[in-house]
Amino acid sequence: MTDEAPARGRYPQPARRVDDADDRLAPDDAAALAAAEIATRTGVPAHRVAVVLGSGWAPAAGELGTPATTIPMAELPAFSPPSAAGHGGSVLSVPIGGSDERMLILLGRIHAYEGHDLRHVVHPVRTACAAGARTIILTNAAGGLREDYAVGQPVLISDHLNLTARSPLVGAQFVDLVDAYSPRLRALAREIDDNLTEGVYAGLPGPHYETPAEIRMLRTLGADLVGMSTVQETIAARRPGPRCWGFPGDQPRGRNDRRIPES
Repeated sequence: MTDEAPARGRYPQPARRVDDADDRLAPDDAAALAAAEIATRTGVPAHRVAVVLGSGWAPAAGELGTPATTIPMAELPAFSPPSAAGHGGSVLSVPIGGSDERMLILLGRIHAYEGHDLRHVVHPVRTACAAGARTIILTNAAGGLREDYAVGQPVLISDHLNLTARSPLVGAQFVDLVDAYSPRLRALAREIDDNLTEGVYAGLPGPHYETPAEIRMLRTLGADLVGMSTVQETIAARRPGPRCWGFPGDQPRGRNDRRIPES
């Protein structure tokens, strides 16, 4: 159960469905096209909240509400269905409480280590922004680097280290990443559960896990969590302006220098 690389010997080939015509579109145009398709399929002009459910988080979809519409990602323009284990590959339109508002739930994500360009990796988040989302919630399964983290413990991302040496933005797009993970949303979360802790998330490219030396380096740099997703999505989402909320579930990877068994 990881938002990162599947266990050795089970790694599938990328299940890309992006048409050549979609690939020729500018990223924002491709997102607008997919958002228009979602609006047509759901009958809802805007979804104000979007939630990306990474590895281990799929059961949370049932807690968030009953979907009014389910759309396979493969049927949306410029989407690539996930190939990593535990990533469902559907987009759900879910009513928020008893209101007329809707949220988008994206079951699963794709990763650069699956062979995808970053424009495809962040396309679902760009689509959510184009669909009207002003709040983006990003979940994942991350390796905990702190001894006081328990396995399965949710942690609020307070900031990140982008150690992939890549950005989903191209050209003169100077996006301010101060408060990339909304302090207001984190404060609201702690009002609901004052046991929630925060941490700095280090994003690495994968698909391999970190060496003991790399883990020691990450701790020295101030990282509390490590994973292979989320940072690119956050950067892409912050350009149009939505608030982001990162919510990893801790995994035992990185807790010490012992080899991690595959599961």
